[in-house]
Amino acid sequence: MLQVFICDDEKTFCSDLRQIVQVELELHGIKFCIMEFFSGNALLSHFREAQRQGDSHIFFLDIEMEGTCDGMDTAHQLRSADESAVIIFVTAHADFVFQGYDVRALHYILKPCEREQIARVLAAGLALLDAKKDACFCIRRKQGELLLPYESILYFKSQGHQVYAVTADASYSFYGKLSELETFLPSCFVRSHNRYLINLRHLSALDGNQVLIRRQALPVSRSCKQGLSIAYARYILT
Repeated sequence: MLQVFICDDEKTFCSDLRQIVQVELELHGIKFCIMEFFSGNALLSHFREAQRQGDSHIFFLDIEMEGTCDGMDTAHQLRSADESAVIIFVTAHADFVFQGYDVRALHYILKPCEREQIARVLAAGLALLDAKKDACFCIRRKQGELLLPYESILYFKSQGHQVYAVTADASYSFYGKLSELETFLPSCFVRSHNRYLINLRHLSALDGNQVLIRRQALPVSRSCKQGLSIAYARYILT
């Protein structure tokens, strides 16, 4: 499901924007949920809970809001928590545009907003989320699909009948085999051991019978050592 968060301390504007977004999403035939917040702190507090559901997220953020956490501060924290989220700034001031590069904002919408412009930017956000799905590993769970960007995965670990996708912040388990994952994962994922598939993007050292992945020491088996060395050499040269 798509979760849309609208955050602006102008309550009337929040309501108007919500109505426009709702109509557009209904036209796209998307299952969605829209929430309004009037401060960055309130949004962040709710998002920490909502993020556990593994849904896609689009944020409409006002840059200048009253309180301790303005739109730009909020955007930095959201981007840190969700690499694949779509962030759209809504503001009355064009001089903040360049700051948006730091959080990879999709677009700036200047107030007063035109319905057509909101529709265009929203459609671009939906297309971007679809494209990002192809760059994500999908874990199917009872509560819904969890999409992990490949770049965020440090390694996969096999233990019994479970495989664990390990990121910098968490570990997510699912039923599977590393041999099956190898058939469709990007080429940056290489076998280092019969129990490990590591992401070369996060490899900081290859030393003897171990590798360092974000300061975590993982074993390298004799049978995988040569192939891993060759794959890593190719990776750093491309």
